[in-house]
Amino acid sequence: MSQENLKWSYLAGFLDADGSIHIRIKPNRTYKFGFQISPAIVFYQSVKQAKFLKKMQKESKLGYVRLRNDGIMEWIIGDLNSIQKFLNRAMPFLKIKKKQALKMKLILKFKSKIKNGKDFLKLSKMIDELEKLNYSKKRKNNSRKVRNYLKKKDLLSP
Repeated sequence: MSQENLKWSYLAGFLDADGSIHIRIKPNRTYKFGFQISPAIVFYQSVKQAKFLKKMQKESKLGYVRLRNDGIMEWIIGDLNSIQKFLNRAMPFLKIKKKQALKMKLILKFKSKIKNGKDFLKLSKMIDELEKLNYSKKRKNNSRKVRNYLKKKDLLSP
């Protein structure tokens, strides 16, 4: 295995074990459909491993590292090009999060083609499907909330 493949194999295993592939739907009335779509790949480690996480981020040249209030370090890859680059390189090596990675790629592709409220609602339903593959229980914004907002603003009409 080449050094490059070895690196991406390691990062895929790291994501499978201590990472997350998710998309948040955040209310933002400045956006056309009232919500911001915020995709991310995030790695988590104790603050004791800050040096390691920063090294991984620096070597990959993707995302940024931040310290949460609870002492957990996060390496966050949040811009679309970086997410796609990461998924393209790590996908062959993913085991546990392969379904999430495939779903994320489909969602990002569909997101670039949104034309109307119906498309946006379909996107939010796709995000619901992705989030069902994850463990989060704190999720407040979903396709039901998006649908209610779009109806209220009359954005679902043809």
